Amino acid sequence: MQNAFWIVLLVAPPTALLSCFLVLKGWALMGDAVSHATLPGIVLAWILGLPLIAGAFAAGMICALATGYLSDNSRVKQDTVMGVVFSGMFGVGIVLYTSIRTNEHLDHVLFGNMLGVGSADLWTSGVIALVVSVLLILKWKDLLLHAFDPAQAWASGLRTNVLHYGLLSGLSLTIVATLSSVGLILAVALLVTPGAIAFLTVRSFGRMLIVSVAVCLAAMFGGTYASFYLDSAPAATIVLILTAIFIVAFLRRLQVTRATSRRATGARS
Repeated sequence: MQNAFWIVLLVAPPTALLSCFLVLKGWALMGDAVSHATLPGIVLAWILGLPLIAGAFAAGMICALATGYLSDNSRVKQDTVMGVVFSGMFGVGIVLYTSIRTNEHLDHVLFGNMLGVGSADLWTSGVIALVVSVLLILKWKDLLLHAFDPAQAWASGLRTNVLHYGLLSGLSLTIVATLSSVGLILAVALLVTPGAIAFLTVRSFGRMLIVSVAVCLAAMFGGTYASFYLDSAPAATIVLILTAIFIVAFLRRLQVTRATSRRATGARS
């Protein structure tokens, strides 16, 4: 449980910060695609005797680069390309996994094992989380401009290719950091929901970053703590709490919007 709380503290900031940029750029499916696409890289790394995180990162980057290339050189929209690429790579990973004999548990790779996190996992996640979080905080204004208007960012002298592929690299690294804790599938919730909640709650991007990190930390600590008494899977409990918070934030925003609309109608009349 102590290591589970430590991994929460390490994983929450980078996933929450990234979720803000993914929500603004409309890249929610990209997080899903990259997380699923890391499976064949993990299996191949195990076969070749390489670190699993190296295979996961390489497969994630291949998925992101392939998606960008196919969407830029075909008439197919990016979300369709992402669906084709990540489902294809995920299928390759399943075929590879079922064709070999290994002591690695597939359910731990897919769904994580927060209560089985070791010191090596903590160090790996800690280093990745620190690098990704620092870079996102230092470059958040440049990434924000690139998210809203890539043409304006390029005209302003920003290296848009570096920002684009840097964000993809940070996404792949962050998924690697969450591999041992929440797994590939449930990592998608951490890369989307905190940013979506913050987007519904505040109106400035700076506050959005702060709120997303606070929400992610609260949900992950609360879910881990509650899972001990509920005898449930910590990662799944965290996702349920994040979903409940999103519903509350959505209903509150809907109520505020309707109240504002009624006041505006009354003022005009």
